[in-house]
Amino acid sequence: MNILRTRTRGARFSYDKAPDGSIRIEFGRNQHVTVTAADARRLLQAFKGRTVALGTSRTNPPPGSVGEWLQQNVTKVAIASYVGPILVHEGYAVWVDDSTLRFVAAQE
Repeated sequence: MNILRTRTRGARFSYDKAPDGSIRIEFGRNQHVTVTAADARRLLQAFKGRTVALGTSRTNPPPGSVGEWLQQNVTKVAIASYVGPILVHEGYAVWVDDSTLRFVAAQE
């Protein structure tokens, strides 16, 4: 289990990546969400080589942001605050600032 912190508020959360590439994120008080391997691949493909807003708003993430994509394609639960640090930790993206990610181009 990997333990990370959100970028802006520093809230602690954990995640585990399964052998198939799915990611189980645990946060808050006994809450969890799983991003399937297929959804993770689609997310990486959608943002490959781009610099985009993370979009952590629970109700209105910026258009074109990771948060908007997650809410439209994976879950209505606002998980961008957790997915951003995971993407950086896994080497798929780098922080431009506290709310912007640059996705590396060499993704599968």
